[in-house]
Amino acid sequence: MLKDDHSGSREDPKRFGWLTARRLRAHGAILALCLWSMYLWNVSSPGLRDRNGNLKGTDFLHLYTLGSLAAAHRGADLYDINEQAALAAQRVPEAAGIRYLPLYPPQVSIFFAPLARLSYSGALLLWWGLTAGVYGICCYCAWRACPNLREHGRTVALLAFAFLAFFHLIAWGQTSAAALGCFTIVFFLLRDRRDFPAGLVLGCLIFKPQLGLAAAIVFISIGAWKTVLGAVLSATAQLAAGVLYYGPEPFNHWIRMLRNVPELLPLLEPKLYQTHSLRTFWSMLLPWPGRPGLSFGLYVVSAAFVLALTVACWKRSAAVPLPLRFSLLLLTTVLVAPHLTVYDLVILAPAFLLLADWVVGQPLTPLTRPLGTLLYLVYMLPLVGPLTRWTHVQPSVIAMSASVWLIWRISRRSTSSSTVTGAVNIAPVSLS
Repeated sequence: MLKDDHSGSREDPKRFGWLTARRLRAHGAILALCLWSMYLWNVSSPGLRDRNGNLKGTDFLHLYTLGSLAAAHRGADLYDINEQAALAAQRVPEAAGIRYLPLYPPQVSIFFAPLARLSYSGALLLWWGLTAGVYGICCYCAWRACPNLREHGRTVALLAFAFLAFFHLIAWGQTSAAALGCFTIVFFLLRDRRDFPAGLVLGCLIFKPQLGLAAAIVFISIGAWKTVLGAVLSATAQLAAGVLYYGPEPFNHWIRMLRNVPELLPLLEPKLYQTHSLRTFWSMLLPWPGRPGLSFGLYVVSAAFVLALTVACWKRSAAVPLPLRFSLLLLTTVLVAPHLTVYDLVILAPAFLLLADWVVGQPLTPLTRPLGTLLYLVYMLPLVGPLTRWTHVQPSVIAMSASVWLIWRISRRSTSSSTVTGAVNIAPVSLS
Protein backbone atom coordinates (compact mmCIF):
# COMPACT_ATOMS: atom_id res chain seq x y z
CA MET A 1 0.00 0.00 0.00
CA LEU A 2 2.82 2.40 0.82
CA LYS A 3 6.02 2.57 -1.12
CA ASP A 4 8.27 5.52 -1.81
CA ASP A 5 10.34 6.00 -4.91
CA HIS A 6 13.66 6.75 -3.16
CA SER A 7 16.84 6.13 -5.14
CA GLY A 8 14.90 5.97 -8.36
CA SER A 9 12.97 2.84 -7.40
CA ARG A 10 9.61 2.52 -9.04
CA GLU A 11 6.34 1.35 -7.56
CA ASP A 12 4.80 -1.86 -8.83
CA PRO A 13 1.26 -0.88 -9.83
CA LYS A 14 0.08 -4.48 -9.59
CA ARG A 15 1.37 -4.71 -6.03
CA PHE A 16 0.51 -1.30 -4.67
CA GLY A 17 -2.15 -0.04 -7.07
CA TRP A 18 -3.04 3.62 -6.78
CA LEU A 19 -2.40 3.87 -3.00
CA THR A 20 1.18 5.11 -3.12
CA ALA A 21 2.97 7.08 -0.43
CA ARG A 22 3.39 10.03 -2.80
CA ARG A 23 -0.33 10.14 -3.55
CA LEU A 24 -1.25 9.79 0.10
CA ARG A 25 1.07 12.66 0.99
CA ALA A 26 -0.52 14.82 -1.69
CA HIS A 27 -4.03 14.05 -0.46
CA GLY A 28 -2.98 14.64 3.15
CA ALA A 29 -1.31 17.94 2.32
CA ILE A 30 -4.38 19.22 0.46
CA LEU A 31 -6.70 18.11 3.24
CA ALA A 32 -4.53 19.60 5.99
CA LEU A 33 -4.19 22.90 4.13
CA CYS A 34 -7.94 23.19 3.57
CA LEU A 35 -8.99 22.20 7.09
CA TRP A 36 -6.47 24.08 9.17
CA SER A 37 -6.21 27.26 7.11
CA MET A 38 -9.99 27.56 7.23
CA TYR A 39 -10.03 26.96 10.98
CA LEU A 40 -7.18 29.37 11.75
CA TRP A 41 -8.91 32.07 9.75
CA ASN A 42 -12.18 31.35 11.57
CA VAL A 43 -10.70 31.61 15.08
CA SER A 44 -8.44 34.58 14.29
CA SER A 45 -11.23 37.01 15.09
CA PRO A 46 -10.80 39.12 18.26
CA GLY A 47 -12.59 37.96 21.40
CA LEU A 48 -13.92 34.54 22.28
CA ARG A 49 -16.39 34.28 19.40
CA ASP A 50 -15.16 33.03 16.02
CA ARG A 51 -16.14 34.50 12.67
CA ASN A 52 -19.21 32.24 12.54
CA GLY A 53 -20.40 33.53 15.89
CA ASN A 54 -19.62 30.33 17.78
CA LEU A 55 -17.71 30.28 21.05
CA LYS A 56 -14.11 29.24 20.51
CA GLY A 57 -13.51 25.79 21.92
CA THR A 58 -17.24 25.01 21.73
CA ASP A 59 -17.71 22.00 24.05
CA PHE A 60 -14.77 22.95 26.24
CA LEU A 61 -17.07 25.52 27.84
CA HIS A 62 -19.03 22.63 29.38
CA LEU A 63 -15.84 21.05 30.74
CA TYR A 64 -14.69 24.44 32.04
CA THR A 65 -18.04 24.90 33.79
CA LEU A 66 -17.87 21.43 35.34
CA GLY A 67 -14.40 22.25 36.63
CA SER A 68 -15.73 25.47 38.14
CA LEU A 69 -18.45 23.52 39.93
CA ALA A 70 -15.88 21.06 41.25
CA ALA A 71 -13.62 23.85 42.50
CA ALA A 72 -16.59 25.31 44.39
CA HIS A 73 -17.71 21.86 45.59
CA ARG A 74 -21.14 22.41 44.02
CA GLY A 75 -21.99 18.76 43.39
CA ALA A 76 -25.73 19.46 43.53
CA ASP A 77 -25.45 21.52 40.32
CA LEU A 78 -23.52 19.00 38.22
CA TYR A 79 -26.72 17.95 36.44
CA ASP A 80 -28.66 21.22 36.64
CA ILE A 81 -28.65 22.73 33.14
CA ASN A 82 -29.95 26.12 34.27
CA GLU A 83 -27.38 26.55 37.05
CA GLN A 84 -24.59 25.55 34.70
CA ALA A 85 -25.74 27.99 32.04
CA ALA A 86 -25.82 30.78 34.61
CA LEU A 87 -22.35 29.92 35.89
CA ALA A 88 -20.96 29.70 32.35
CA ALA A 89 -22.33 33.14 31.52
CA GLN A 90 -20.88 34.51 34.75
CA ARG A 91 -17.40 33.15 34.11
CA VAL A 92 -17.44 33.65 30.31
CA PRO A 93 -19.80 36.50 29.39
CA GLU A 94 -19.50 35.63 25.70
CA ALA A 95 -21.11 32.26 26.51
CA ALA A 96 -24.45 33.75 27.58
CA GLY A 97 -27.33 31.63 26.33
CA ILE A 98 -25.29 28.48 25.69
CA ARG A 99 -26.56 25.30 27.34
CA TYR A 100 -25.13 21.79 27.46
CA LEU A 101 -26.68 18.47 28.35
CA PRO A 102 -24.70 17.18 31.39
CA LEU A 103 -23.87 13.50 30.88
CA TYR A 104 -20.32 13.11 32.17
CA PRO A 105 -19.96 11.13 35.42
CA PRO A 106 -19.20 13.26 38.51
CA GLN A 107 -15.46 12.50 38.71
CA VAL A 108 -14.80 14.17 35.34
CA SER A 109 -15.49 17.58 36.86
CA ILE A 110 -12.73 17.02 39.43
CA PHE A 111 -10.18 16.56 36.67
CA PHE A 112 -11.06 19.95 35.17
CA ALA A 113 -11.05 21.85 38.47
CA PRO A 114 -7.39 23.00 38.03
CA LEU A 115 -8.15 24.34 34.52
CA ALA A 116 -11.16 26.22 35.87
CA ARG A 117 -8.81 28.32 38.00
CA LEU A 118 -7.48 29.90 34.80
CA SER A 119 -9.27 32.30 32.51
CA TYR A 120 -11.33 30.60 29.81
CA SER A 121 -8.91 31.56 27.04
CA GLY A 122 -5.90 30.39 29.06
CA ALA A 123 -7.57 27.12 29.99
CA LEU A 124 -8.61 26.53 26.38
CA LEU A 125 -5.08 27.07 25.06
CA LEU A 126 -3.71 24.66 27.66
CA TRP A 127 -6.40 22.11 26.83
CA TRP A 128 -5.64 22.38 23.12
CA GLY A 129 -1.98 21.78 23.88
CA LEU A 130 -2.70 18.75 26.07
CA THR A 131 -5.08 17.31 23.48
CA ALA A 132 -2.64 17.72 20.60
CA GLY A 133 0.17 16.32 22.75
CA VAL A 134 -1.73 13.16 23.70
CA TYR A 135 -2.84 12.64 20.10
CA GLY A 136 0.69 13.12 18.76
CA ILE A 137 2.26 10.77 21.34
CA CYS A 138 -0.32 8.05 20.61
CA CYS A 139 0.22 8.29 16.86
CA TYR A 140 4.00 8.27 17.32
CA CYS A 141 3.96 5.20 19.60
CA ALA A 142 1.66 3.31 17.25
CA TRP A 143 3.86 4.21 14.27
CA ARG A 144 7.01 3.08 16.10
CA ALA A 145 5.30 -0.27 16.61
CA CYS A 146 4.88 -0.69 12.84
CA PRO A 147 8.16 -1.91 11.27
CA ASN A 148 6.82 -1.75 7.71
CA LEU A 149 5.97 1.95 8.10
CA ARG A 150 9.28 3.05 9.63
CA GLU A 151 10.41 4.73 6.39
CA HIS A 152 7.16 6.62 6.03
CA GLY A 153 7.29 8.83 9.11
CA ARG A 154 6.58 12.04 7.20
CA THR A 155 3.59 10.51 5.46
CA VAL A 156 2.20 9.19 8.74
CA ALA A 157 2.70 12.55 10.47
CA LEU A 158 1.01 14.44 7.64
CA LEU A 159 -1.98 12.10 7.53
CA ALA A 160 -2.30 12.23 11.32
CA PHE A 161 -2.33 16.04 11.20
CA ALA A 162 -4.89 16.04 8.37
CA PHE A 163 -7.23 13.50 10.01
CA LEU A 164 -10.72 15.02 10.11
CA ALA A 165 -11.39 13.55 13.57
CA PHE A 166 -8.34 15.33 15.00
CA PHE A 167 -9.47 18.58 13.39
CA HIS A 168 -12.89 18.28 15.02
CA LEU A 169 -11.34 17.22 18.31
CA ILE A 170 -9.47 20.53 18.47
CA ALA A 171 -12.33 22.60 17.09
CA TRP A 172 -14.83 21.18 19.59
CA GLY A 173 -12.41 21.11 22.54
CA GLN A 174 -13.58 17.58 23.35
CA THR A 175 -12.16 14.80 25.55
CA SER A 176 -11.69 12.00 23.00
CA ALA A 177 -7.88 12.23 23.11
CA ALA A 178 -8.09 10.65 26.57
CA ALA A 179 -10.01 7.71 25.08
CA LEU A 180 -7.38 7.39 22.36
CA GLY A 181 -4.69 7.36 25.04
CA CYS A 182 -6.49 4.57 26.90
CA PHE A 183 -6.84 2.40 23.80
CA THR A 184 -3.23 2.96 22.77
CA ILE A 185 -1.89 1.95 26.18
CA VAL A 186 -4.20 -1.08 26.23
CA PHE A 187 -2.74 -2.26 22.92
CA PHE A 188 0.81 -2.22 24.24
CA LEU A 189 -0.20 -3.89 27.50
CA LEU A 190 -2.02 -6.66 25.64
CA ARG A 191 0.97 -7.04 23.36
CA ASP A 192 3.12 -7.64 26.44
CA ARG A 193 0.48 -10.05 27.84
CA ARG A 194 -0.22 -7.79 30.81
CA ASP A 195 -3.94 -8.48 30.85
CA PHE A 196 -4.83 -7.12 34.28
CA PRO A 197 -3.11 -3.72 33.80
CA ALA A 198 -4.76 -3.55 30.39
CA GLY A 199 -8.10 -3.92 32.13
CA LEU A 200 -7.23 -1.18 34.61
CA VAL A 201 -6.59 1.22 31.72
CA LEU A 202 -9.66 0.05 29.82
CA GLY A 203 -11.82 0.83 32.84
CA CYS A 204 -10.77 4.46 32.58
CA LEU A 205 -13.18 4.71 29.64
CA ILE A 206 -16.01 5.01 32.17
CA PHE A 207 -15.85 8.75 31.49
CA LYS A 208 -17.18 7.87 27.99
CA PRO A 209 -18.90 4.55 28.71
CA GLN A 210 -20.23 4.18 25.17
CA LEU A 211 -16.64 3.67 23.99
CA GLY A 212 -16.12 0.78 26.40
CA LEU A 213 -19.24 -1.16 25.40
CA ALA A 214 -17.68 -3.23 22.61
CA ALA A 215 -14.54 -4.07 24.58
CA ALA A 216 -16.63 -5.17 27.58
CA ILE A 217 -18.72 -7.53 25.46
CA VAL A 218 -15.70 -8.93 23.58
CA PHE A 219 -13.52 -9.57 26.63
CA ILE A 220 -16.38 -11.12 28.59
CA SER A 221 -17.28 -13.32 25.61
CA ILE A 222 -13.74 -14.67 25.23
CA GLY A 223 -13.32 -15.19 28.98
CA ALA A 224 -10.53 -12.63 29.46
CA TRP A 225 -11.36 -12.40 33.15
CA LYS A 226 -8.17 -10.68 34.27
CA THR A 227 -8.86 -7.85 31.85
CA VAL A 228 -12.52 -7.71 32.86
CA LEU A 229 -11.62 -7.63 36.56
CA GLY A 230 -9.13 -4.84 36.03
CA ALA A 231 -11.70 -2.80 34.09
CA VAL A 232 -14.36 -3.26 36.77
CA LEU A 233 -11.97 -2.25 39.55
CA SER A 234 -10.73 0.79 37.65
CA ALA A 235 -14.20 2.03 36.71
CA THR A 236 -15.45 1.48 40.25
CA ALA A 237 -12.51 3.38 41.72
CA GLN A 238 -13.18 6.36 39.44
CA LEU A 239 -16.86 6.49 40.28
CA ALA A 240 -16.01 6.10 43.97
CA ALA A 241 -13.72 9.13 43.72
CA GLY A 242 -16.71 11.20 42.64
CA VAL A 243 -18.83 9.85 45.50
CA LEU A 244 -16.09 10.56 48.04
CA TYR A 245 -15.69 14.11 46.76
CA TYR A 246 -19.37 15.06 46.40
CA GLY A 247 -21.35 12.41 48.25
CA PRO A 248 -23.74 9.92 46.59
CA GLU A 249 -26.37 12.32 45.25
CA PRO A 250 -24.52 13.49 42.08
CA PHE A 251 -23.81 9.87 41.20
CA ASN A 252 -27.53 9.07 41.55
CA HIS A 253 -28.33 12.06 39.32
CA TRP A 254 -25.89 10.74 36.70
CA ILE A 255 -27.56 7.32 36.69
CA ARG A 256 -30.95 8.98 36.20
CA MET A 257 -29.55 11.03 33.32
CA LEU A 258 -28.27 7.86 31.64
CA ARG A 259 -31.69 6.26 31.98
CA ASN A 260 -33.23 9.25 30.21
CA VAL A 261 -30.71 9.32 27.35
CA PRO A 262 -33.12 7.77 24.77
CA GLU A 263 -35.51 10.68 25.28
CA LEU A 264 -32.65 13.20 25.27
CA LEU A 265 -30.99 12.01 22.05
CA PRO A 266 -32.49 14.82 19.88
CA LEU A 267 -30.74 17.32 22.19
CA LEU A 268 -27.55 15.26 22.34
CA GLU A 269 -27.35 14.77 18.56
CA PRO A 270 -28.81 17.87 16.91
CA LYS A 271 -26.77 17.16 13.73
CA LEU A 272 -26.97 13.45 12.92
CA TYR A 273 -24.66 13.87 9.93
CA GLN A 274 -21.80 14.43 12.39
CA THR A 275 -22.29 10.97 13.89
CA HIS A 276 -20.72 7.75 12.60
CA SER A 277 -22.23 4.65 14.20
CA LEU A 278 -24.69 1.93 13.29
CA ARG A 279 -27.43 3.42 15.44
CA THR A 280 -27.42 6.78 13.71
CA PHE A 281 -26.82 5.09 10.33
CA TRP A 282 -30.19 3.38 10.59
CA SER A 283 -31.81 6.47 12.10
CA MET A 284 -30.77 8.53 9.07
CA LEU A 285 -31.61 5.81 6.57
CA LEU A 286 -35.09 5.28 8.05
CA PRO A 287 -36.10 8.72 9.39
CA TRP A 288 -39.65 7.72 10.27
CA PRO A 289 -40.72 9.51 13.47
CA GLY A 290 -43.73 7.25 13.82
CA ARG A 291 -41.66 4.05 13.77
CA PRO A 292 -38.45 4.65 15.75
CA GLY A 293 -38.46 1.04 16.91
CA LEU A 294 -37.63 -0.21 13.40
CA SER A 295 -34.36 1.72 13.08
CA PHE A 296 -33.39 0.84 16.64
CA GLY A 297 -34.14 -2.83 16.02
CA LEU A 298 -31.93 -2.82 12.93
CA TYR A 299 -29.20 -1.16 14.99
CA VAL A 300 -29.39 -3.90 17.62
CA VAL A 301 -29.29 -6.67 15.00
CA SER A 302 -26.42 -5.15 13.01
CA ALA A 303 -24.44 -4.31 16.16
CA ALA A 304 -24.89 -7.87 17.42
CA PHE A 305 -23.65 -9.19 14.08
CA VAL A 306 -20.55 -6.97 14.13
CA LEU A 307 -19.84 -7.97 17.72
CA ALA A 308 -20.21 -11.65 16.84
CA LEU A 309 -17.61 -11.30 14.07
CA THR A 310 -15.25 -9.51 16.45
CA VAL A 311 -15.65 -12.09 19.19
CA ALA A 312 -15.04 -14.89 16.68
CA CYS A 313 -11.84 -13.18 15.53
CA TRP A 314 -10.57 -12.70 19.10
CA LYS A 315 -11.26 -16.35 19.88
CA ARG A 316 -8.73 -17.21 17.17
CA SER A 317 -6.00 -15.30 18.98
CA ALA A 318 -3.46 -18.05 18.41
CA ALA A 319 -3.75 -17.65 14.62
CA VAL A 320 -4.66 -13.97 14.25
CA PRO A 321 -2.03 -11.35 15.12
CA LEU A 322 -2.91 -8.75 17.73
CA PRO A 323 -2.71 -5.80 15.28
CA LEU A 324 -5.58 -7.29 13.30
CA ARG A 325 -7.66 -8.18 16.34
CA PHE A 326 -7.12 -4.85 18.07
CA SER A 327 -7.86 -2.84 14.94
CA LEU A 328 -11.06 -4.84 14.53
CA LEU A 329 -11.98 -4.03 18.14
CA LEU A 330 -11.51 -0.30 17.50
CA LEU A 331 -13.68 -0.39 14.38
CA THR A 332 -16.35 -2.31 16.27
CA THR A 333 -16.14 0.16 19.16
CA VAL A 334 -17.07 2.95 16.77
CA LEU A 335 -19.82 1.03 15.00
CA VAL A 336 -21.70 -0.27 18.05
CA ALA A 337 -21.37 2.85 20.23
CA PRO A 338 -24.86 4.16 21.06
CA HIS A 339 -23.54 7.70 20.65
CA LEU A 340 -20.46 8.61 18.64
CA THR A 341 -19.60 11.98 17.13
CA VAL A 342 -16.96 12.71 14.49
CA TYR A 343 -14.28 13.72 17.02
CA ASP A 344 -14.53 10.27 18.67
CA LEU A 345 -13.13 8.77 15.46
CA VAL A 346 -9.64 9.69 16.71
CA ILE A 347 -9.62 6.32 18.48
CA LEU A 348 -9.18 4.78 15.02
CA ALA A 349 -5.71 6.32 14.60
CA PRO A 350 -3.90 3.17 15.86
CA ALA A 351 -6.12 1.00 13.66
CA PHE A 352 -5.07 2.89 10.52
CA LEU A 353 -1.40 2.40 11.34
CA LEU A 354 -1.58 -1.21 12.51
CA LEU A 355 -3.69 -2.34 9.57
CA ALA A 356 -1.59 -0.44 7.02
CA ASP A 357 1.54 -1.99 8.48
CA TRP A 358 -0.02 -5.46 8.32
CA VAL A 359 -1.18 -5.04 4.71
CA VAL A 360 2.25 -3.89 3.56
CA GLY A 361 3.86 -6.96 5.11
CA GLN A 362 1.47 -9.49 3.54
CA PRO A 363 1.44 -11.27 0.18
CA LEU A 364 -1.13 -9.77 -2.15
CA THR A 365 -4.32 -11.89 -2.10
CA PRO A 366 -8.00 -11.29 -2.94
CA LEU A 367 -8.53 -10.70 0.80
CA THR A 368 -5.61 -8.39 1.55
CA ARG A 369 -5.86 -6.35 -1.67
CA PRO A 370 -9.07 -4.45 -0.79
CA LEU A 371 -8.11 -3.73 2.83
CA GLY A 372 -5.85 -0.83 1.89
CA THR A 373 -8.61 0.77 -0.17
CA LEU A 374 -11.10 0.32 2.67
CA LEU A 375 -8.67 1.99 5.07
CA TYR A 376 -8.43 4.96 2.73
CA LEU A 377 -12.23 5.17 2.54
CA VAL A 378 -12.67 4.95 6.32
CA TYR A 379 -10.15 7.80 6.63
CA MET A 380 -11.69 10.02 3.94
CA LEU A 381 -15.43 9.35 3.97
CA PRO A 382 -16.22 11.27 7.19
CA LEU A 383 -15.52 14.34 5.03
CA VAL A 384 -18.76 13.75 3.13
CA GLY A 385 -20.82 13.37 6.29
CA PRO A 386 -22.73 16.63 5.72
CA LEU A 387 -24.10 15.21 2.46
CA THR A 388 -26.15 12.73 4.47
CA ARG A 389 -28.59 15.54 5.19
CA TRP A 390 -29.84 14.84 1.65
CA THR A 391 -28.71 11.26 0.91
CA HIS A 392 -29.60 9.81 4.35
CA VAL A 393 -26.74 7.32 3.92
CA GLN A 394 -23.56 7.64 6.00
CA PRO A 395 -20.87 6.03 3.76
CA SER A 396 -18.24 6.02 6.51
CA VAL A 397 -20.31 3.46 8.44
CA ILE A 398 -20.57 1.28 5.34
CA ALA A 399 -16.78 1.41 4.85
CA MET A 400 -16.12 0.53 8.51
CA SER A 401 -18.62 -2.33 8.38
CA ALA A 402 -16.99 -3.66 5.21
CA SER A 403 -13.60 -3.47 6.95
CA VAL A 404 -14.93 -5.51 9.88
CA TRP A 405 -16.29 -8.13 7.50
CA LEU A 406 -13.02 -8.32 5.57
CA ILE A 407 -10.87 -8.63 8.69
CA TRP A 408 -13.15 -11.40 9.93
CA ARG A 409 -12.74 -13.23 6.62
CA ILE A 410 -8.97 -12.86 6.83
CA SER A 411 -8.99 -14.21 10.39
CA ARG A 412 -11.20 -17.10 9.34
CA ARG A 413 -8.90 -17.99 6.48
CA SER A 414 -5.94 -17.87 8.83
CA THR A 415 -7.19 -20.90 10.73
CA SER A 416 -7.18 -23.09 7.63
CA SER A 417 -4.49 -21.63 5.37
CA SER A 418 -1.32 -19.58 5.45
CA THR A 419 -2.96 -16.22 4.73
CA VAL A 420 -1.65 -14.79 7.98
CA THR A 421 1.68 -16.60 8.00
CA GLY A 422 3.49 -13.27 7.86
CA ALA A 423 2.17 -12.09 11.21
CA VAL A 424 3.97 -8.87 12.06
CA ASN A 425 6.55 -8.91 14.84
CA ILE A 426 5.67 -5.74 16.66
CA ALA A 427 8.77 -3.88 17.73
CA PRO A 428 8.89 -2.96 21.42
CA VAL A 429 8.38 0.71 22.14
CA SER A 430 8.39 2.60 25.39
CA LEU A 431 5.37 4.73 26.26
CA SER A 432 7.39 6.92 28.55
